[in-house]
Amino acid sequence: MNWKPIGDQILLKEQKKSDKTSSGIIIMSGMDDYAYADVIATGDGLFTQTGDRIPVTVKPGMTILIHSNNLGDHKKVKLDNVEYILIRESEIAMYDETSL
Repeated sequence: MNWKPIGDQILLKEQKKSDKTSSGIIIMSGMDDYAYADVIATGDGLFTQTGDRIPVTVKPGMTILIHSNNLGDHKKVKLDNVEYILIRESEIAMYDETSL
């Protein structure tokens, strides 16, 4: 894949949802307001009015947490027959610093 997001856009691959926790507790449907995703590619960041660049915080390989409201069909993109999610960095709730 040679596609690169522009500005503060982030290309994500959503992780498979599990219906059980690692300890075996069953997760009820409707309780999954957030989803995990892997950062595949990022833009270089946004420019300020003075021409300075604000770099993107997340890096490819990181795991992020995103609210399910930001995962609609309008955010999905298919590249090389693989489905991804394309969002702005501000839509990310948090990221795992240890995921690199």
